[in-house]
Amino acid sequence: MSLPHATPTAPAAPAAPAGPGARQAPAAVHLSAPRYVLGELRCDHTTIEGLRERARRFGMPPRAELWGWGSVHRTAKSLETLAAETARATLDGAGAAPADVDCLILCSTRFPGGPRTHGAFVENVMAATGLGTAAFTGLTLGRCANLLAGIRTAQAYVASGMHRTVMVVTADRVTDESVRMENFALFSDGAASCLISADPLGPDAYEVVAGAGAQDPAGLDWSNEISSDLAREVNRQILDEAGMKTGDILGVLHANLYKPLVVLKERQAGFTREQLFLDNIPRVGHCFAADPLINLVDRARAGALKPHGHYLLASSVPGVRIAVLLRALPTAAHPREARPGAAADGTPEARPGAAADATATADAEPARTAPGIPPGTPSDATAAAPEGSPA
Repeated sequence: MSLPHATPTAPAAPAAPAGPGARQAPAAVHLSAPRYVLGELRCDHTTIEGLRERARRFGMPPRAELWGWGSVHRTAKSLETLAAETARATLDGAGAAPADVDCLILCSTRFPGGPRTHGAFVENVMAATGLGTAAFTGLTLGRCANLLAGIRTAQAYVASGMHRTVMVVTADRVTDESVRMENFALFSDGAASCLISADPLGPDAYEVVAGAGAQDPAGLDWSNEISSDLAREVNRQILDEAGMKTGDILGVLHANLYKPLVVLKERQAGFTREQLFLDNIPRVGHCFAADPLINLVDRARAGALKPHGHYLLASSVPGVRIAVLLRALPTAAHPREARPGAAADGTPEARPGAAADATATADAEPARTAPGIPPGTPSDATAAAPEGSPA
């Protein structure tokens, strides 16, 4: 699902006397208690079936450090279990009861089964989280932009008064190990979630400042590239609405695609390398639509967010770009201390940089004449997209 060009929800303004026909200030909306879970089996990229053969087919030199190949996370759990685990963690983090949630938005690139099984799928998730009779909807057509489409939908629900508190959950897993490696990312299994409501809930809360989506129907096919034009259009809408400049954004929480693709496309969108967050590409891999929330959680847990700083959740797939601009509330910028030796997802904490160091097969800087790098590419976009890559 992709949403039309729009920029709902600017920061709340003090109420003023309204004359006839006066436009009312938009209601404040907050994102609270972002959480995630990863597949319980953390594996080195060298265990991926046919990795070298697929890399050769994609025209990619097998250099782990260049692409950001590190770990992937596999699960034996069902999508319902992953979704319920992250949703319960969000409820705990927000200090909210299941009865406080009156709507559930479930996102996945592929819901298992079909119409005969989808009812039981939703029933199992709601039973495991105690959500009872909350309204529900499902999003899937946005592919790896599903989560941000879900957050924007929840934002509209809350701002309009249709729902009070919306749980947004995305969950995905690879079902065919032969395609865990694609020409734009190494996939991990996992799920992520958050609450969207008028008021901040719990210590990890963010004001939703603005959001936008842009799409090109002619570019939706899987074989097309990610469009930097769409990203620039989304930036324009968001920054105009917020009255900000690109440099005012302290960090971009993007998808965990291969490092050169992220750097190339986000630099073309107008961001600097310093605004990007590449650490989780080797540590986590590409967890479908969950990456922006995963990266937000990890930056917060590392103390890398500034109070009142602005951070952009962003995701692109061929033909679609969606982004949501957040302002970190002071409590979110100073998170509670994580359990020693554990990451935010409960997996053992790796030594900083260990994933990239341990899995790199070469440390030479890629040549600027690598095939496919167009003239004028920013100097830190160190490699071209593999041939045929949608990124």
